[in-house]
Amino acid sequence: MPYPEFMIQPMRQELTSVGFEELRTPEQVDEVVNGTEGTVMIVVNSVCGCAAGKARPGIARSLQNAIKPDRITTVFAGADIDATDRARGYFTGYAPSSPSIGILKGGKLVYLMQRSDIEVRGPQDIAQELINAYETHCSKETAAAG
Repeated sequence: MPYPEFMIQPMRQELTSVGFEELRTPEQVDEVVNGTEGTVMIVVNSVCGCAAGKARPGIARSLQNAIKPDRITTVFAGADIDATDRARGYFTGYAPSSPSIGILKGGKLVYLMQRSDIEVRGPQDIAQELINAYETHCSKETAAAG
């Protein structure tokens, strides 16, 4: 049974307010992953404390970097259940994890930060780890154009 929307709306807004596009259906996930040139970040958002105190603040801070994914998206574990399952299907080789942060390029996973990586870091360390991933996997041309 999904979480009640009124309970999770503020958690959704923490990401949408910094530019994230919500993906609520498996079809939306497929469309974004397969239809985007460049890189796509998918954040599996969650109600847990490490999402609230570590992941979402770190993600927001990381987006201040000049180089970042071409498209930033999110699904909500426990609410967008089918969309979350589809997103996790692209995170090949990893067990389901919430929160988690994946970067895909050409429909293939090139980077994943799992809950176990998030739990042991603070927001600043998460931001820096994501910035390192952006600089490794994301287009520098996008940063120059933006």
